[in-house]
Amino acid sequence: MITLIIGGCNSNNLSPLSTSLNSRYNDEQPFLSGDGRFLAMVSNRYGRREILLYDLQQNSFVDISGLNLPNAITDSPSLSRTARYIVYISSIQGRPDIFWFDRATKQTKLLTQGYRSWLRNPRISPDGRYVVFETARRGQWDIEVMDLGPNVELDIPDGVVNNE
Repeated sequence: MITLIIGGCNSNNLSPLSTSLNSRYNDEQPFLSGDGRFLAMVSNRYGRREILLYDLQQNSFVDISGLNLPNAITDSPSLSRTARYIVYISSIQGRPDIFWFDRATKQTKLLTQGYRSWLRNPRISPDGRYVVFETARRGQWDIEVMDLGPNVELDIPDGVVNNE
């Protein structure tokens, strides 16, 4: 049996507003939530480079309004266990900073304000309390751990008792 697939580069039937995961636009830097339900990615499908969140169970994009700021370049998304928290890099004036976004409250927090070094590749712990990232503070790439403190509402599975 021979299967022939014919396609073209100028397909106009793909909309940037499509709910499909793949598109004709650049989608890169995938990151899965700890429970495997959500996929974060960096994409230019809406006319600028931004972070998108896709629900793999519902096969649709999730509203994360408030995360992507105008005139900012976003990069390196990382998700907590249920994707309640998203940590990412955003460069507004060429200097990267690490931001923390809470999907439940739609609040964004700048984590590296006043930080005087280059940084990259932030990752959030599954429970949302810790953020690790690479920094060039000492003239080489090292790892730093940031504790967001005991007041962070932990992203834990339903029914799990928190003994902290």
